[in-house]
Amino acid sequence: MMMKMLGFISTIIVFMLLRNSDSHVIQGEQPLSKIAIHKAVHALSDSSSIKAFPSFLGLKGEDTQWVNVELDHAKPSEDDWVGVFSPAKFNGSDCYYENDPKEQSPYICSAPIKYAYANHSTSNYTKTGRASIKFQLINQRADFSFALFSGGLSNPKVVAVSDSIRFVNPKAPVYPRLAQGKYWNEMTVTWTSGYNTDEAIAFVEWGMKGQSQRRSPAGTLTFTRNSMCGSPARTVGWRDPGFIHTSFLKDLWPNIKYTYRMGHMLPDGSYIWSKTYSFKSSPYPGQDSLQKIIIFGDMGKAERDGSNEYSNYQPGSLNTTDQLIKDLKNIDIVFHIGDLSYANGYISQWDQFTSQVEPIASTVPYMVASGNHERDWPGSGSFYDTVDSGGECGVLAETMFYVPAENRAKFWYSTDYGMFHFCIADTEHDWREGSEQYRFIEKCLASVDRQKQPWLIFAAHRVLGYSSDKYYGLEGSFEEPMGRESLQRLWQKYKVDIAFYGHVHNYERTCPMYQNRCVNSEKSNYSGTMNGTIHVVAGGAGSHLSEFSELKTSWSLYKDYDFGFVKLTAFNHSSLLFEYKKSSDGLVYDSFTISRDYKDVLACVHDSCEATTAAS
Repeated sequence: MMMKMLGFISTIIVFMLLRNSDSHVIQGEQPLSKIAIHKAVHALSDSSSIKAFPSFLGLKGEDTQWVNVELDHAKPSEDDWVGVFSPAKFNGSDCYYENDPKEQSPYICSAPIKYAYANHSTSNYTKTGRASIKFQLINQRADFSFALFSGGLSNPKVVAVSDSIRFVNPKAPVYPRLAQGKYWNEMTVTWTSGYNTDEAIAFVEWGMKGQSQRRSPAGTLTFTRNSMCGSPARTVGWRDPGFIHTSFLKDLWPNIKYTYRMGHMLPDGSYIWSKTYSFKSSPYPGQDSLQKIIIFGDMGKAERDGSNEYSNYQPGSLNTTDQLIKDLKNIDIVFHIGDLSYANGYISQWDQFTSQVEPIASTVPYMVASGNHERDWPGSGSFYDTVDSGGECGVLAETMFYVPAENRAKFWYSTDYGMFHFCIADTEHDWREGSEQYRFIEKCLASVDRQKQPWLIFAAHRVLGYSSDKYYGLEGSFEEPMGRESLQRLWQKYKVDIAFYGHVHNYERTCPMYQNRCVNSEKSNYSGTMNGTIHVVAGGAGSHLSEFSELKTSWSLYKDYDFGFVKLTAFNHSSLLFEYKKSSDGLVYDSFTISRDYKDVLACVHDSCEATTAAS
């Protein structure tokens, strides 16, 4: 018995070592982490120069603009690179020492916000020493400078630095992200600016299109370097996040288009305004109408100028983003179920991410879940003792995005959208039976009135259900360890229709499942009583892909080693369409339908039968 137990423990240890951060970190890493910026040395040369123009950005109110960088280097090399720094001043005068404060101060102690090799767009750079590079900059509350480095990423030497450039209003309110409030008729608007509460009063001006507008105040949050749990977030990855504001737009009428803009009233009575945006308010819970939901995980961010992408970190991110923007008129709400920006402790990347998703998040609610790359850090209370968050330990995700949770540090919550009821779990905290989260999950599942909201959806980041992922296959149970053992009885008892997961970077759909077996032989057109829950991995939205196990799983109906996302369309209380779309072309590659009546939801199935009595 002891030998069997030791063997089991050994298997688990090997599995966790392979899978510790998730299988995908083995294949890639945050591009900025490749730069040994603390090793940078001063090597300025009069024979080398770098210039950037225009000097002033956003003259027409833009929060994004392209910049031309021209460089001239007397001793060019293939590993020369250009770093974009913001703030523009990047010497070591304000270095933070995580260990010994007597350490020798490095020349540079802040990572660039992005970088590109000097030969990125000029193939003959090594011959001529001259190159021209285009960078796309976003308003990030500070000025910018560009530095030319020799010595590659591992031994960087600063040979030239440009003059600074800046947006004309660096503090402007930018990158709004909508989210459902705690009530169906409440929408929240969260945005970022450079204005603290002693500099300006933050608010949102909003109303029905064409009608008189009202104003709702906003709360303001920020955090400091000391809020971070470790490096790089506390050291080379630290960057001032500015101020994050959230306003609650209440008592919305259902299905109405509202316009809104963020504002800041300055002490002199003048106003700073954002652009004007619009959204459609949510339907009343149970309302019978066409409702369209997008679900995916692990998208991350990427740069449209091609910078930072030398490790192929999130190759599908822009394709997914662009497909959603293209189809935005046919989307009502988005769920991004964990691993949002993959900043991994490089704080500047959260601005980049919120800018990338702004066309989506400013128009429809952008609901998020917590993943390992948002939360996990040793000794910080996360269920997994890994370094995946890069020292962020949940602070960035909890502050940058609003979720209708009772405690945003515990990232589980429920939300309604018309005929849908969603229970969003937080896999970076304990979900097992007896835990606080387990009690929440059961309460969330039990609270829905299936006559009004027939479509019951469970979602979480890590795969608590089923996945044919290579590393889950090595473990043998094809799930996150301890994943479904406690929860499958709840899914069955409350007849969850579909459970969604990210974390594994591919797409997979199972048959309706209970206790490791298919309980429905249909594959694409379900009717009547389902008998079990369909499990879907939708973690292929952008980050480098995960391999499938070579072992064949009888419950897996469709697999795709590609980037994509899921769309749910509820036509009414009886008809649901599920579609998996590839990010490359937006076409449907897998689909199924569910057709049923209320009596089919009420029907007795295995381990889900209401008590009866013979009494009359």
